[in-house]
Amino acid sequence: MGKVIQVAEAAKAAKSAMNRLNTIEKNRILEAMAAGLLSHTEEIMKQNALDVEAAREKGRTPALIDRLALDKKRIQAMAQGLRDVAELPDPIGEIVHATKRPNGLLIAKQRVPMGVIGIIYEARPNVTADAVGLCLKTSNAVVLKGGSEAIHSNIAIADVLIRAGEAAGMPKGAVGLITDTSREAVAEMMKLNDLIDVLIPRGGGGLIRSVVQNATIPVIQTGVGNCHIYVDKTADFEMATAITVNAKTSRPAVCNAAESLLVHRGVATEFLPKVFRALKEKNVEIRGDAVCQKYGAIPATGEDYDTEFLDYIISVKVVDDVEEAIDHINRHGTGHSEAIITNDYRNAERFKADVDAAAVYVNASTRFTDGFEFGYGAEIGISTQKLHARGPMGLTELTTTKFVIDGDGQIR
Repeated sequence: MGKVIQVAEAAKAAKSAMNRLNTIEKNRILEAMAAGLLSHTEEIMKQNALDVEAAREKGRTPALIDRLALDKKRIQAMAQGLRDVAELPDPIGEIVHATKRPNGLLIAKQRVPMGVIGIIYEARPNVTADAVGLCLKTSNAVVLKGGSEAIHSNIAIADVLIRAGEAAGMPKGAVGLITDTSREAVAEMMKLNDLIDVLIPRGGGGLIRSVVQNATIPVIQTGVGNCHIYVDKTADFEMATAITVNAKTSRPAVCNAAESLLVHRGVATEFLPKVFRALKEKNVEIRGDAVCQKYGAIPATGEDYDTEFLDYIISVKVVDDVEEAIDHINRHGTGHSEAIITNDYRNAERFKADVDAAAVYVNASTRFTDGFEFGYGAEIGISTQKLHARGPMGLTELTTTKFVIDGDGQIR
């Protein structure tokens, strides 16, 4: 842990040794890290309390404090996440495709580590453990740059993981945390093309835009989540209400939470009072169009439909049909997770085909867009771009491929 250049140089020096670890060795390291988190829970919580208190003193939002706060249950979940990754198949060395050419060459496409992965993230200290676990299992070294809001938590977690990992056989320097929280440190990290192979930003829209626009290292863009629920004319109202409340309120500070509700005009009179009542019971502020305002919504601005609130706020709009809903989502959404609630098969199929997003749901909450829920174990984030990876970024998304060719003296 330390300065940018030192951490990155140490990670690059560890690349080859990481690539030589076999699956049994990597799983043993992951188990040791999980045990380390559990045995140092009180220490981690004590450091986390310093971050939470500082956030409260600065007047940070309840949503940010929720992302920041750790308790015994969340630390146990972090440890279990590492153990879950240990149980997953190791993608490194997998032959994706192989063919034998007429000249006798055997050409195989093999999954290999990316090398050194840099991860820039904000006020979610659990990302420290998730990132380390996934990068370790894929034989990547990792350079971590957390936000200043979680610096005490991140240092405590990284220290436990590094000490436990190295004691169990992890190469020294394979996991590094940059402790300099300045903007200059982030700017320096984004230019280290010779040391870091790929950058993954995980956080709010401002952070992601900054990395995409300023980094000279290749970036995998994890996504802002302006997610929608569209309630179609044939929707079951009980289902639609339950899904909307879950998607908005089960954990509003995460990227797969719903931020906007679209309702078919044909059912607005009957459905809006019902869903508004349920949302208000959860203390959700409702911002809506003229129709919605008849049922208690406050006026929505145009900006509201483009906003990832990450809070107990939802924008609502009445639309004429599924075509208008799809058009609205593709104009205002961020390509993360979108859902339709309907009993019309054709509308469901059209929604799945025409909505441009990493995850598209029929009659289910957007909150399922998650590596654990998809069965991939922990994930680095949800990629909303279209190159290399899209959706939950689990183990295979943290690998690249190379061709390995076996011959018998062939020349061209």
